[in-house]
Amino acid sequence: MPDKEITIASNRKARFEYEISETIEAGIVLAGTEVKACRSNKVNIEEAYAKIIDGEIYVIGMNISLYEMGNRFNHETHRQRKLLLHKQEIKRLTGKLKERGFTLVPLKMYFKNGKVKILMGLGKGKAKYDKRKAIQKRDLDREMQREWRNR
Repeated sequence: MPDKEITIASNRKARFEYEISETIEAGIVLAGTEVKACRSNKVNIEEAYAKIIDGEIYVIGMNISLYEMGNRFNHETHRQRKLLLHKQEIKRLTGKLKERGFTLVPLKMYFKNGKVKILMGLGKGKAKYDKRKAIQKRDLDREMQREWRNR
């Protein structure tokens, strides 16, 4: 049986802002009310990034809104959340992140077999002229699609 993926949140802006060279799937440590908030798609990963702290990788800036039915046991919305990766992967990413300009950004958050996973992208920030080229290419592709539809 194939793995069933249900998307919670995606960061469409990340592929525009960064040149993504590779992707890594990781588990994420969440509290119970955070998982319930994820089930109702109350997650924002647009401003998030990952950082290595004491040999462990944490996602910073991710917003998981409060769960309405959670009372005093509700979670903090902007806390650092630990990513679950193997030691070898963390060591390899540490070396890559020390290189100038590389950042680890979340691309997508989803449920896979009942567990919350996050797809992280190792990317280098794009310059302004690269972003303009991307916009021009996107506009040209749209015009070509319109022409093909109109014929």
